[in-house]
Amino acid sequence: MADQKSILVTGAGSGIGRATARRFIAAGWRVGLIGRGEDALRETAAQSEALILPCDVTDAAAVDAAFATAFATWGRLDALFNNAGRGAPPTMPDELSPALFAEVIAVNVTGMFHCASAAFRAMRHQSPQGGRIINNGSIAAYSPREGSIAYTTSKHAVTGLTRSLSLDGRAFNIACGQIDIGNAATELLTQVSSASGNPEPLMDVSVVADAVLHMASMPDGANTQFMTVMATNMPFIGRG
Repeated sequence: MADQKSILVTGAGSGIGRATARRFIAAGWRVGLIGRGEDALRETAAQSEALILPCDVTDAAAVDAAFATAFATWGRLDALFNNAGRGAPPTMPDELSPALFAEVIAVNVTGMFHCASAAFRAMRHQSPQGGRIINNGSIAAYSPREGSIAYTTSKHAVTGLTRSLSLDGRAFNIACGQIDIGNAATELLTQVSSASGNPEPLMDVSVVADAVLHMASMPDGANTQFMTVMATNMPFIGRG
């Protein structure tokens, strides 16, 4: 369909990325799946016509190639869900290796910048101009957990990225928003929560997928700047 919208989803091979990509596929969008594992992306795609784009977001050249393939296929990019990210085991600041800190920053900040930059370029130069970038932040962007200095630092940086993209995108009809998620029941988080001995309340990951679809479907001229979606009784309000 001529009016069918297109979106790229990073980190689409599992968890929030997989659930969100499938939600957009079900809603009739053209969807491109970005992630490091081709087999996992194909599993996300299932029997759909989603575009499979194996890519490490920390590799700027690979990101540019993936976005170029999507643009050449569709002729337009309407949205990016900038979702790829990673964490680190709970560690005190003086015990965290510089190498592990750098790895978290490379994916969660530099990788997110690479994808935002490629999306911004496409949206700025297409006709008509414009599009929407949705960054996956975290409740950690506002309030940290103990032992999470690398992850928390990265998510505070994502908020700065969101604000800058929003400001710089105004002239080109490029909107940027951020979804801050708390305790979505992905396979990984469920395992971590169960192993902790003090499991926290979780929410179904489909709630996040629906929220991202809502953000991406806002009418032209409107934007969800920041949205917090969380398990109601998780430790956030009153944390610290």
